[in-house]
Amino acid sequence: MKDRVLGMLGMAQRAGAVKSGEFMTESCIKDGSAFLVVVASDSSDNTKKQFRNSCEYYDVPIRIYADKEKLGHCIGKEFRASLAVTDEGLANKISDLIDRVQ
Repeated sequence: MKDRVLGMLGMAQRAGAVKSGEFMTESCIKDGSAFLVVVASDSSDNTKKQFRNSCEYYDVPIRIYADKEKLGHCIGKEFRASLAVTDEGLANKISDLIDRVQ
C-alpha cells in the first residue's frame, strides 16, 4: 500500500500538482491552493507542530507519512520534509490511501 501512496505522489508531481519544501508548502497553505499537506514522519516535532497549526487554521487536511528520503525520492527530489498537493482529486485519493495504510 505504501508504494501506491508514493506512486500517487509521483504521479501528482508529474502532473504539476505538487509543491515541495517548507517555504512552498507554507505558501500553498496560506494562498488556498493546497488541498493536502504531507509531512515526513522523521521531521522535527517543531516542523510537524508548525504545519499542524497552519493546516488547522486554514482548514487544510494534513497527513504525516513516510520519511524525508522517501518523500523526496518519490517526487524526483532529494530530501523533502513537507509537500502540498494542489489538485483536489489527487489530494483526496492520496489522503484516502494514507488513511487506509495507517
